[in-house]
Amino acid sequence: MTPETTLPLWCQILVAALALGGAIIAFLGSMGLWRLGSYFERVHAPSIIATMGCWLIMHATWIYFSVSGQSLAVHALLIAVFISVTVPITTIFLMRAALFRARRAGQDVPPPLSTVVRNEPAEHPDV
Repeated sequence: MTPETTLPLWCQILVAALALGGAIIAFLGSMGLWRLGSYFERVHAPSIIATMGCWLIMHATWIYFSVSGQSLAVHALLIAVFISVTVPITTIFLMRAALFRARRAGQDVPPPLSTVVRNEPAEHPDV
């Protein structure tokens, strides 16, 4: 059995508010998957908003374990840093793959930035 830890009231309120706020924000991000139309619109809602929800839940975890353990809980920070680094990178790769597939299918999407535009001289029949 583990000894029961009692947190001060201010800490309980703060942890509950941060965890609840993070859960609500993550839920709103997942609602974007349902409400938005195209893939390009849908990819932003969970990636950006879920990262913010993760940070709020991470702060709740960090405060809870730091106050209850009487020491700074760094392991919670590592989880949030990992998610904050990997989610944007994954989003970029998924968006690039979706743009590539949309271009191959002939859909109306922005042209690639690496396209070389050649200005060929006009042919003059009397030259």
